[in-house]
Amino acid sequence: MRVMPRTISDGAFRARPHSLAAILFGLVCLISPSLVASQSTTTKATDDWKGVEVAIGRPGQMQPGDVMKFAMPRKDLQVTLRGVAIKPGLALGSWVAFRRDGAEGMVMGDLVLTEDEVEPVMLQLQKGGIHESAVHNHLIGESPRILYMHIASHGDPVQMAKAIHDAVALTKTPAADASAAQPSADLGFDQKQVEQALGRGGKVNGGILQISVPRAEKISDEGMVVPPSMGVATAFNFQPTGGGKAAITGDFVLLGREVNPVIKALRDNGFEVTALHSHMLTEEPRLFFMHFWANEDAVRLAKGLRAALDATNSGK
Repeated sequence: MRVMPRTISDGAFRARPHSLAAILFGLVCLISPSLVASQSTTTKATDDWKGVEVAIGRPGQMQPGDVMKFAMPRKDLQVTLRGVAIKPGLALGSWVAFRRDGAEGMVMGDLVLTEDEVEPVMLQLQKGGIHESAVHNHLIGESPRILYMHIASHGDPVQMAKAIHDAVALTKTPAADASAAQPSADLGFDQKQVEQALGRGGKVNGGILQISVPRAEKISDEGMVVPPSMGVATAFNFQPTGGGKAAITGDFVLLGREVNPVIKALRDNGFEVTALHSHMLTEEPRLFFMHFWANEDAVRLAKGLRAALDATNSGK
């Protein structure tokens, strides 16, 4: 029997599977530690907040800046404003956000309340050691009337979560919804043009286009940094109303010197200014929150919001 000689190409071909396996093994060795570390960090961050989730009675979502945020949309409320049925994501979203500082922590939030819920909720929060920082309107002319109670407190995160749970339990705020998220429906206006006009991307949540614009400054409260996700970013919410229109509300986060230039820009572009006030008590620098309303062509109004944004340090 004739034995064929091995050629270099034969050897290379036969060695290739082993070489490929070696390469893959090397890549796995290089990549795996970083993947494991990343997964471990994420798991640890979530585990660190388990006690708070249990105390508040609903799951939270991690946000940038090591913030754990809890959404409590008032899906029970049927609120209208000039013929617009307001969705929770437009102006009826209660929320609280926690950030740790060693063994202690900070909580900030905004509770959406009916008039008859204000007194019992405030009493329960006070009993639990939670400080209120504002009670006021965000809209004008809505029915039924809605008030917003802002909180800003420091202490043990689990104890603060329990106090907030007990206060919210006195309202008709629905329990956490475990159902799967519904696919986004057509907004009825050009989302890309809106985002281009504002120079920022957004996300669709419950049929509402939401765009957040953080300020350039570092904001702190009692010496603790307050990330944008804790309520110190300018917020724009667009709810489709048909024919390319949108009902738009939200709030600008402003320094004192920016207040009147932003009022002028908003009014020049078809917006009503519906509220101007504080949400916090001891923040640095001092901030003012301006709420607004309009219901017109979404792209045109987005250009108006951009004009107002350009009058702030967020727009630079």
